[in-house]
Amino acid sequence: MSPALHGHLWRNWSGLEEAVPRHVETPRSVDDVVDVVCRAREAGTTVKMTGTGHSFTAIAAPEHTLLRPDGLRGIVTVDRQAMTVTALAGTPLKDLNLALERLGLSLHNMGDIAEQTLAGATSTGTHGTGGTAAGLAAQVAGLELVTGTGEVVRATATENADVLDLARVGLGALGILTTLTFHVEPLFVVEAHEQPMDWDGALSSYDEMVAAAHHVDMYWFPHTDRMLVKQNVRTDLDPGEQQPPSALAAWWEDELVSNTAFGALCRVGSRAPAVVPRINRFAGRALSERRYTDVAHRVFVSPRRVRFREMEYAVPREVGLDVLRECRRIVEASDWRIAFPVEVRTAPADDVALSTAHGRDTLYLAFHVPADTDHTAYFGGLEPVLREAGGRPHWGKVHTRTAADLAPAYDRFDDFLALRDRLDPDRVFANAHLRRVLGD
Repeated sequence: MSPALHGHLWRNWSGLEEAVPRHVETPRSVDDVVDVVCRAREAGTTVKMTGTGHSFTAIAAPEHTLLRPDGLRGIVTVDRQAMTVTALAGTPLKDLNLALERLGLSLHNMGDIAEQTLAGATSTGTHGTGGTAAGLAAQVAGLELVTGTGEVVRATATENADVLDLARVGLGALGILTTLTFHVEPLFVVEAHEQPMDWDGALSSYDEMVAAAHHVDMYWFPHTDRMLVKQNVRTDLDPGEQQPPSALAAWWEDELVSNTAFGALCRVGSRAPAVVPRINRFAGRALSERRYTDVAHRVFVSPRRVRFREMEYAVPREVGLDVLRECRRIVEASDWRIAFPVEVRTAPADDVALSTAHGRDTLYLAFHVPADTDHTAYFGGLEPVLREAGGRPHWGKVHTRTAADLAPAYDRFDDFLALRDRLDPDRVFANAHLRRVLGD
């Protein structure tokens, strides 16, 4: 899932955003990054280190110089006493997960996509569901970045703690991340329970399921009453004792059903929207129950080979299910034909300044359409409801918010802007998207 670079054309994974940088470089050390930043500052140009292009917005779009992350990959240090691991910021999350597994270690939580670089995933507030820390940034113990003045800043709880406090979700606006240090724990095994449920049954038992399971993820199939509910519970099994799906079962569920067949049905729905409700009813009836156990990252992460566009909002947990009900009412009253399920997840409050779960327990509502489908009516029709409920848009997913209406949603927005002025006074890391969401 790498962004395409044809000559100097950059395009993100969904194909929704593209840019034409003047220069493309692949730094292989911190000194290389410093050199590029200093040259850009002197010339009055801009620099963006792109990841795998998995953000649906133009947050990583380069305007002048594009830095590829490929030369900054791999684990740097492992501290088993502090239970932290430091890795180069261009490391894909999937590579970190595999390396941690070999070390007998694991992140506490993660999202369901592992293609992103560590820098991209943390900087945009990538999150999973449940646990004691749903967001990847909430698991960051330290970081190193190159500022807009070319200074190398290392930030931990005891060194430049104010930078660590604010830069864990930094939007690529504060500097170029070169390393990230994560809190880790011993590798653990999760029991996954996936089951179809009806709408009323799922919503009425949602709070109970969230209380009983460590991680709960629900998918509603629009135009139907059908839900798929995933409950993941940590076990006391030792790694090596897990019972993952057989190769055939994994191929059937995760490749054939969830990707190949689903992709084919999406293509049919794109060409003939009128049949989408029937397709969703068929898909909902075809759902089956399954249980298995596996190490954490192989349960949390799913292959995503069907490309899509996505809008996701974080709303206060106490009103979340009512907001979901209102979104369903709007969908059913419209003439939209929505082929993708709506995803529902929860997150505990965290202390990361620009995290969408900052200071409050959160319910996430994610809305998708196939990559070749116009999203504007669907997303635009629901966004006012999500905003009115106090929703915060995921930084890496489609939304129309600007600095003026994002600032009231975050208690520490002004603190973040002040740190940006300090670390990047000349806006070496700016682009059009950051000017919209942060201002000049």
